[in-house]
Amino acid sequence: MSTILITGGTVVNATGTAQADVLVDGEAIAAVLAPGSQLLGVDLARTVDRVIDASGRLVIPGGIDAHTHMELPFGGTNASDTFETGTRAAAWGGTTSIIDFAVQRYGERVEDGLAAWHAKAAGNCAVDYGFHQIIGGVDEFSLKAMDSLIDEGITSFKLFMAYPGVFYSDDAQILKAMQKSAETGLLTMMHAENGPAIDVLAEQLYSAGKTGPYWHGIARAWQLEEEATHRAIMIADVTGAPLYVVHVSAQQAVAQIAAARDRGRNVFGETCPQYLYLSLEDQLGARSEEWGDFEGAKWVCSTPLRSRAEGHQDAMWQGLRTNDLQMVSTDHCPFCMKEQKELGRGDFRAIPNGIGSIEHRMDLLYQGVVTGRLTPPRWVEITSTTPARMFGLYGRKGVLQPGADADIVIYDPNGHTSIGVGEGRSHHMAMDHSAWEGFEVDGHVDQVLSRGAVIVDERGYHGAKGHGRFLKRDLSQYLI
Repeated sequence: MSTILITGGTVVNATGTAQADVLVDGEAIAAVLAPGSQLLGVDLARTVDRVIDASGRLVIPGGIDAHTHMELPFGGTNASDTFETGTRAAAWGGTTSIIDFAVQRYGERVEDGLAAWHAKAAGNCAVDYGFHQIIGGVDEFSLKAMDSLIDEGITSFKLFMAYPGVFYSDDAQILKAMQKSAETGLLTMMHAENGPAIDVLAEQLYSAGKTGPYWHGIARAWQLEEEATHRAIMIADVTGAPLYVVHVSAQQAVAQIAAARDRGRNVFGETCPQYLYLSLEDQLGARSEEWGDFEGAKWVCSTPLRSRAEGHQDAMWQGLRTNDLQMVSTDHCPFCMKEQKELGRGDFRAIPNGIGSIEHRMDLLYQGVVTGRLTPPRWVEITSTTPARMFGLYGRKGVLQPGADADIVIYDPNGHTSIGVGEGRSHHMAMDHSAWEGFEVDGHVDQVLSRGAVIVDERGYHGAKGHGRFLKRDLSQYLI
């Protein structure tokens, strides 16, 4: 096992910042020391295998993206990132752990869905990975199968109030699944949109000749996100189950989560970079020579982009400041424009839903520090520490302390990152476009360590598929 000493940097944890050196021994952090400290009278810099000078830079725990969809079958195609390409892109962007979603659909066994995702990921990941379990068919068999998930290290499951005929659960099914959540300690994750109502609106818009990508967001009105969020909270209240609402995009949904939390309920919410930066107006105005007004398909996702004029983006930032939203994941579900997004030309309902952001989350959220919306410790908290606590990884992940995995990012606050697919721009995802084309970011990921191995540095990428290990997770460490 090799030893590494990271010197001269500013260590940032969720609890604060300090000038400190970090000693790595093998795959774990051995010590966090005052600058220039000796250990047992020995000058560490002379005894370790490698010294990394982090002067002028931030030393932070590796990012944890707790919401990704590698290779997800959706809309007649599959998400374009494999576990190999997606986790490599994650590493480039300073994310050292992901939690993906194993899928069970109507008529399938939970056990088979989980086994299929293990087969997809095993031996292919560049960074560590875990799973949530999608329960797409709540019945007596899936409810029984949920009893064994904790033994498998799967301590959270996802339900959908959207996508009738694909993943949709009605209120009775949600009630039964949440009762199982309360009984076992599993964390219920919820896609909160009123799917049946959305389908009616989408059909009406299409029939009226409104077929372009912009209308996707109109059909998925914020009122239908607020209503579903409230309904999910009320069912959780009846059952006593903890609830985690995924990809929150509407300010009214944030208000519902905040009200529940003010009542002392275990209700939590995540948002995503697209809801902090992109808008329905951007989508409406998108046009290119190649794609015309279908250019907006790049930003078709669910929940959808919201109107900037209505203040949704500012509300997401405010929710992060006040902890009414606890963290930021990506909902990384990339599709290429050619042969994938273009399946929905002439019918927005057929556009595969998803945006690729796994490489850019840490950079995009650091802009909140640059603009004064976030402090550096809060940046670390919402991108690493809270994901670790929420999903049973804290202590191993999400913190720089002795005994934790040596997942470490050295971040240059004075660096610069240009995002996009062109020459000299940052893009390693398996996509033929970037949803973030042209974004200029203050800050740069300089070096990335995953369990003590340097997988990204100034010379490039040094990781390999198979390095990433499966993370068996404990129950949530964030509940009150």
